[in-house]
Amino acid sequence: MVYIGIDLGTSSVKLLLIDDKGKIKKEVSKEYPLYYPQENWSEQNPEEWYDKTFEGLKELVIGYEDEVKAISFSGQMHGLVLLDAEDKIIRPAILWCDQRTSLECDEINSYFGKDILKLTGNVALTGFTAPKILWVKKNEPENFEKIKKILLPKDYLVFKLSGIYSTDVSDASGMLLLDVENRKWSKKMLDFFNVREDQLPKLFESYEVVGTLKENLKDKLNLRNDIKIVAGGGDQAVGAIGVGAVKEGVLSVALGTSGVVFASSSKCVVDKEGRLHSFCHGNGEYHQMGVMLSAAASLKWWVEDIEKTIDYNRLLLEAEEANFDKNLHFLPYLMGERTPHNNPFARGSLTGLNIQHKRGDITRGILEGITFGLKDTLEIIKDMNIDVKSVRVSGGGAKSEFWQQMIANIFEVNVDVVNSTEGPAYGAAILAMVGDGIYKDVNTACSTLIKVVSSKVPNKTLEKKYREKYEIFKKLYPLLNS
Repeated sequence: MVYIGIDLGTSSVKLLLIDDKGKIKKEVSKEYPLYYPQENWSEQNPEEWYDKTFEGLKELVIGYEDEVKAISFSGQMHGLVLLDAEDKIIRPAILWCDQRTSLECDEINSYFGKDILKLTGNVALTGFTAPKILWVKKNEPENFEKIKKILLPKDYLVFKLSGIYSTDVSDASGMLLLDVENRKWSKKMLDFFNVREDQLPKLFESYEVVGTLKENLKDKLNLRNDIKIVAGGGDQAVGAIGVGAVKEGVLSVALGTSGVVFASSSKCVVDKEGRLHSFCHGNGEYHQMGVMLSAAASLKWWVEDIEKTIDYNRLLLEAEEANFDKNLHFLPYLMGERTPHNNPFARGSLTGLNIQHKRGDITRGILEGITFGLKDTLEIIKDMNIDVKSVRVSGGGAKSEFWQQMIANIFEVNVDVVNSTEGPAYGAAILAMVGDGIYKDVNTACSTLIKVVSSKVPNKTLEKKYREKYEIFKKLYPLLNS
């Protein structure tokens, strides 16, 4: 038997097919456009998500038509998908990286004050879903009146494939409508936004079965079995599952377009200053998460937009050959920032440049700045008395051994490399297996399928140097933002 994991990303959908031993048998990826209708706006057409996903499914299942048992999902979080009474899309989806809602966030945080942390475990941020709902209510009242259902991006795929309106608690945690600790919708939050509970999807755990693949779609794919549709989760929770970060002490660092530092916990722990996200995990427990908006995006900007190349390996080799420089600093706030500064208008900078600096020095400085930005979250996690014993890295940036070692040196903890490199898509396939009963729970599946294959140990000399350099890094944002 085989299982399918679908990861709906910002620029593409990745589909993965694994057997019941966890071995990857086939993978397919399909791209779709991202639209920027105005400055600080980011939108997509959900129909394009579905069209590309179904196109990918057609390719993926060829040769396995008799073996597919279940499908599950990982998805870009926070996106607002609105359906009318005929299940038609009302307007383009407003995405996680959209920054138009700063005024709405101020209004929400001012109204609720610190109580918002008690109600949802989080403060209002421009990326979250509920501020987008408020923006539509204020700026597009005719569209607000049409709303029958509010869905998240991956949940639109679930609806199209199964006909069921569903979401899971890990993804719903990022809407600012969920009582995270009690894993249910918050009536006080819904009342504020003038949203009825019947306009929201039914809540599931990430590993629960929500329905089955529609018969007409099963026929189009030539599939023989009844195919279970498993809820899935937000990309960070499912990505953590994909690298086995499901127990306390094992930190997940995702080096994608954004950068995420993710800590699992058995209890709902909330930062009293609201600097971290406190969300439900995909394994039935909880997690704390910090997000920087421009992680690998900063490196991509430098390599592709400034250097006009796609030869990442050459630039990373130059960075590795460059010497440590205590004076060269990069602030990675190219698209604003979320953790710890919560400022959509924060901007990046390079400081400490001199005439002797070469491209490799700057590339190294950019990697260090990104990693220092991630360490900001690590420090908050430590302040919350959450144990950190090791780090597991995923995402495009994780392929660089030089960057892995840098993370070990700056975080001052071992960076473990695991046999799973596919992150969210693999985590989604694991959820499909748990939903089908192959494993009794997510943690058991992860401990069985995911193994550490190598580790990067901190270099004590660089550890000390980076500790001193990080202290300077922390002072730069307040100075340059004043």
